[in-house]
Amino acid sequence: MSTRYDATDPAQLEAGVTAATTAIRAGELVVLPTDTVYGLGADAFDPAAVRRLLDAKGRGREMPPPVLVGSVATLDALASTVPSWARDLVEHYWPGPLTIVVREQTSLQWDLGETRGTVAVRMPHDPVALELLGRTGPLAVSSANLTGRPAATDADQAADMLAEKVAVILDGGPTSDDRPSTIVDCTSARPRVLRVGAVPVDELRSLLAGKADLDDLDPSEGADQGA
Repeated sequence: MSTRYDATDPAQLEAGVTAATTAIRAGELVVLPTDTVYGLGADAFDPAAVRRLLDAKGRGREMPPPVLVGSVATLDALASTVPSWARDLVEHYWPGPLTIVVREQTSLQWDLGETRGTVAVRMPHDPVALELLGRTGPLAVSSANLTGRPAATDADQAADMLAEKVAVILDGGPTSDDRPSTIVDCTSARPRVLRVGAVPVDELRSLLAGKADLDDLDPSEGADQGA
């Protein structure tokens, strides 16, 4: 059974983030608010915890979770190459609702699933999430829902689906948007939209104009791939 903390109450916020940090370090799962939908988080460098996350959602290794980071600088610790135009996206949208897929550092000691040498990374624009990430380091975070069901936009929905599988729920109140992050594949010379979300494709086109060949920007309806 999970313990729930009202992260909008200053009196509970510190206790909640401390409990969530302890749970993450123990290999347990937590539910946390983000600037898009609620997330289900685990230590990205604990393979057993990542497997527990996938099992909790009812998904397999073929759908590895994205990784949330607490600072832009962490991107270079996780990615082997980041195109200049991808850095433009990061500068413009981080922290915010944009996930980029990059080639991972080969030296990383983790197992997120069948990533084919890539990792999806995002820095969320949520104070509770950033406070937690500042203490734990990178977290594997997928949307807080069972696979095939809508992503949770408040703590009640997350608890209904996952309360028995997580140690801590950080309740940050209802999310301001029910759209997940937009996902852009940055592993090739041309950017490609893997999931249309909170960042409109027209904005991406405008920002990347003259910096990258946009012919391969091919928006498609993405699966449940993360918060």
